[in-house]
Amino acid sequence: MPANFKLDLTHRPRRLRRTASLRALTEETVLRPANFIAPLFVVEGKSRPEEIKSMPGVFRLNIADLVKECQELAKLGVPAVALFPKLDSKLKDDDGTAALNEDGLILRAVRAVKKGVPELTVMTDVALDPYTTHGHDGVLNAARDDVENDRTVGILMKMAVLHARAGVDLVAPSDMMDGRVGAIRKALDAADFTGTGIMAYSAKFASAYYGPFRDAVGSASAAGTNLLSKATYQLNPANRRTALIEAALDAGEGADIIMVKPAGPYLDIIREVRQATRQPIAAYQVSGEYAQLHAAARLGWLDLPRTRHESLLAIKRAGADMILTYFAKEMAAELGK
Repeated sequence: MPANFKLDLTHRPRRLRRTASLRALTEETVLRPANFIAPLFVVEGKSRPEEIKSMPGVFRLNIADLVKECQELAKLGVPAVALFPKLDSKLKDDDGTAALNEDGLILRAVRAVKKGVPELTVMTDVALDPYTTHGHDGVLNAARDDVENDRTVGILMKMAVLHARAGVDLVAPSDMMDGRVGAIRKALDAADFTGTGIMAYSAKFASAYYGPFRDAVGSASAAGTNLLSKATYQLNPANRRTALIEAALDAGEGADIIMVKPAGPYLDIIREVRQATRQPIAAYQVSGEYAQLHAAARLGWLDLPRTRHESLLAIKRAGADMILTYFAKEMAAELGK
């Protein structure tokens, strides 16, 4: 081939990739701290932060340290946190009655965060798995082989009102019971919390990526396994159309934000839901996604900062408006440089 050989091309897309400034000008998807929601774990007492072994860099925090962490996140530009309690096993029972304790851990945590960082958006998980001895998201039937849908929803309605009273901006039902969004919306409105929003876990799949989270909140030890099957209420990972049905139902019942969980393995679902609704979409980059990147990086197989950024960029590019991620703090610090 001659050294001066030239193709006769009108279109050369590489022209716009030639320099860093050209690449910046033509960048289609941009991450910023305001895109992130930081999931945080809270425990009783005054103990030092306890690192979760399966989630390097993620800690269980007492309420005072939780407030400090929220202050740091707010300074970095992260606008929201999602709070999850780790209860003492002595407080758990089959029906998750501690979820309705009016002075429970999560409610005290909410009040402290809203007092210490009033500008921060606070959301809480509305589900029974942190409170039950069996680790399921609701009350089991007599045969203990399935969750009772309607009885569980009745408890979640009361739980959501308690959280609203404590000051949360958004309640986030993650249980996947039928009809719970509409029931919670009615309960909130009846209690005069019309301003409290609902971020619905609308397309929450029965995923194998949740194991480290169950360690974090103690539901894995309660159930005896990280692999507890929740297939009768969480979505079949093989199904796409079901996710669209669930998202449409939740939007119709009053959900203010629709969530897809997990995020990375379900980018196609995020895209499908984005095309099907005008509602804001959240996606949860779950504990297993976080843990696998850390594990591969520790083995020297992946570059953690680059894969961290790329994984989140992909989630936003798929259509998510906001991302729950355990990388929120370090990503916000990186993007703010």
